[in-house]
Amino acid sequence: MNINFQGKSKPLNHIWSACVGAGRANEGLRADWQSHLFKAVKHGGFRYLRFHGLLHDDMHVYKIVDGQEVFNFQYVDALFDAMLDQGIRPFVEFGFMPIDLASTERTQFWWKGNISPPNDYAKWANLISKLVEHWTQRYGLEEVKNWYFEVWNEPNLSAFWDGTKEQYFRLYQVSVAAIKAIDDRLRVGGPATSNFVPDARFDGELEDISTHLTLVTEDLDSLEWKGVWIEDFLAFCERKKLPVDFISTHPYPTDFALDGHGEFQGRSRHASSTRDDIEWLKRVIASSAYPDVEIHLTEWSSSPSSRDCSHDYLPAAAYVVKTNLEVSNLIDSLSYWVFTDVFEEVGAGPAAFHGGFGMLNLQGIPKPTFHAYSFLNQLGEHELARSEGTVITRTDNGELRGLFYNYPEDYKGTVPMSVYPDQTVAQTAQSFGSSRSFNVVVEQVTPGAQYVLRTVDRDHGVAVQLWNEMGSPNSPSREQTEQLIAYADQLNERQFTADSNGRLTLDFNIGPWAIALLSEEV
Repeated sequence: MNINFQGKSKPLNHIWSACVGAGRANEGLRADWQSHLFKAVKHGGFRYLRFHGLLHDDMHVYKIVDGQEVFNFQYVDALFDAMLDQGIRPFVEFGFMPIDLASTERTQFWWKGNISPPNDYAKWANLISKLVEHWTQRYGLEEVKNWYFEVWNEPNLSAFWDGTKEQYFRLYQVSVAAIKAIDDRLRVGGPATSNFVPDARFDGELEDISTHLTLVTEDLDSLEWKGVWIEDFLAFCERKKLPVDFISTHPYPTDFALDGHGEFQGRSRHASSTRDDIEWLKRVIASSAYPDVEIHLTEWSSSPSSRDCSHDYLPAAAYVVKTNLEVSNLIDSLSYWVFTDVFEEVGAGPAAFHGGFGMLNLQGIPKPTFHAYSFLNQLGEHELARSEGTVITRTDNGELRGLFYNYPEDYKGTVPMSVYPDQTVAQTAQSFGSSRSFNVVVEQVTPGAQYVLRTVDRDHGVAVQLWNEMGSPNSPSREQTEQLIAYADQLNERQFTADSNGRLTLDFNIGPWAIALLSEEV
């Protein structure tokens, strides 16, 4: 690859830093959560944060006392103040249902988020109106216009919505009306549905488990995968003349389906399935009444499990880089789920490394995915060249930045799930593959300029390996935690120098699953 650094470029859309996820609102009141957020924003450049449970009763936003509605937004204020002070805005997810508005007693997670439709849609709309009005008064309309408002989370799944498709559409209808009545420029969207599927299970009002094809089909790539409720949602909004500012959904590259014996099992799809899903989504949106809406994929990772040991290992980082670069010019955000292992959907993590979603573990130890987002964030705004495994960019202030990755050519699938506590699948995947050579020449850089290539590979930046060598301490000591953080941050470094003619020659190898960032030493 031969590149003219002063040559033509095209914009590089930094979808990776647009939004990131977190577990639930109340966790955001913790000191460790907030310190992890500071680190994630500093290194990952994240601009928006999305999480569950904003309206859950542990945030104390809504009660009915002596027949009167009582609103209390103090906990929400404390959380949003802390976020905005760190330079990150809310991507608001409205859910779950306050118990005094709930129509059933069904809940999700150990903290018992109520998943029912409201018992009174007018009261729900009033709650949304009061809350958004409160934000405009506290932060100013000009600020709140920059936010996004998403109605609920994964309502197609009975685990998250004890209602029908029609009831969810009604929830969206009253919510968008309440928000737009405050100011039409406020941005509202949905349907925030779960991963794409290859069958008709979600075509009706409720999931039809008899139609699952995932575990009765050997070749998943032979199936036609489609988004959930997207077409029906767009058609409903067109029919009711409802505004839609963005479409959201969650294209995890996996599917959990019934195995024919009443048990759910998960399977992973091919390595570029997220790109395929997004291309389907863009075609559907383009042919709808809302062809220009933004696309925000508000949850995404290599799997939807918070007990998947692959999240702690190197291949997850290569997958993050590969997928984000593949889809960077197709969507507005691909929100990684989540930035921290301060995350309690199924309770506290059983050990320091337990396959949690986070790019930082509970003790704040960076995982390889943390470095993946740090590297992506450091790319320039102007793309000069790209090939499989390589992107070369120029920053606004004229610096060269390049990102390289080695997703093994012979590994056709997404990073496989490795169910905690067994790390074997994750370790086996990491051991797969061979090194890859890169040869890049960049012309017209500053003569004599110094560059450094920082690499995360099997021997650098994978802290779970040192943790295993320590004997896998459940709660590492302070000294062990310091050692693990230092190990995670100790990347492999190689120096390169441009010659007297302003020609930079890069000739190097990186191991399988490795990621590497080239930057100028200023």
